[in-house]
Amino acid sequence: MKQQTVLLGRDDPEWFTVLYDRYAEDVHRYIAGRLGREHADDLTADVFLVAFRKRSSFDPDRGSVKPWLFGIATKTVSRHRRSEGRRLKAMSRVGAERAADGDEDGVTTRVAAQRAGPRLANAIRELSQADRDVLFLTALGGLGYQEVAEALGVPTGTVGSRLNRARRQLRKALGDVNPAKEN
Repeated sequence: MKQQTVLLGRDDPEWFTVLYDRYAEDVHRYIAGRLGREHADDLTADVFLVAFRKRSSFDPDRGSVKPWLFGIATKTVSRHRRSEGRRLKAMSRVGAERAADGDEDGVTTRVAAQRAGPRLANAIRELSQADRDVLFLTALGGLGYQEVAEALGVPTGTVGSRLNRARRQLRKALGDVNPAKEN
């Protein structure tokens, strides 16, 4: 992709078509994993709209396109969650019934219930947002440490530290049991 970026150029409409065709499904899967399928279509479109508008700011010398897109996707997920949180808070002030946890929490709960039960879901909810982002970018986005670092704009060592801390907290919450190795 980096070579195509150089050959086509960011102002060439074909560049963006190649970008979309190559990464839209991955970005969609990542967002669906974070927020649920019902939000993934719209937010994936938002990610690519932001990418199109900011295409001139993409610098291939600083990294590849995939982490750049997943960074935009992570920020889009965060904005959506904040917006939804404000909406739910406003609803509660006007006497609306208490809403369920956010969509990301619902997805986390469903996945955890299928694999390791509610303890894992609760442990994921207890992670800091930074640790949760690293965990989801690696687990749902399939990004490597360097790509996560580029996506979040942090050093690679920070990614390793955050992922290590997240794994340690999850293992502790599960009683030092690795659910991926249980039968």
